[in-house]
Amino acid sequence: MSTHAYTKICTRLQTQTCFFHLRRLRQIRRLLGLVTALVQVVLSRLDYGNALLAGLPYATIAPLQRVINAAVRLVYGLRARDHVSAAAIKLHWLPIEARIQYKICLLVHLSLNGKAPPYISTLLQPVSTLSTRSTVLRSASNLDLFLPRSRLKLGAAPKSWNTLPLTVRQTINTQTFKRKLKTFLFCKSYSIPIPSHLLAE
Repeated sequence: MSTHAYTKICTRLQTQTCFFHLRRLRQIRRLLGLVTALVQVVLSRLDYGNALLAGLPYATIAPLQRVINAAVRLVYGLRARDHVSAAAIKLHWLPIEARIQYKICLLVHLSLNGKAPPYISTLLQPVSTLSTRSTVLRSASNLDLFLPRSRLKLGAAPKSWNTLPLTVRQTINTQTFKRKLKTFLFCKSYSIPIPSHLLAE
């Protein structure tokens, strides 16, 4: 069985489990505060190990997005055909692609700041450390990571990291980094103007 096929099976099982719990939560929907908290617990299942989904076709991760959409409808009592974007913005929930990118970028941040296992850190190469690149290059001064020419998923982390604003990448404190990262991905996902303090260099 190929890795892609195995991932699709795992995604399908994860989706079925989440929908099962959402159906049970619908029975206590009147307790809105409790439901919102419990729905967050269900959605945390989507975040567990989701960095492995990076680089997969959207068709593979689309079922996970449907889980998020169903969770939004549950919290706000929306009908099956109602759009969920406005409600998701109110909840400040990231779509599945952004959730995956969030996890990857957080792992990169932890690795570059010595807070991740060595086996992860060794997979990342800052451009400034490459002997074939001059440290005066813009990509080096911008804290870019080397993007390997490979069809493997090794390029997912550098590619995601390099798209972040410099002010986000330069953040050392992990909690501050997580806050800035989510704000950036949230605005980008829903076409909301990105705050100027995140774009300033």
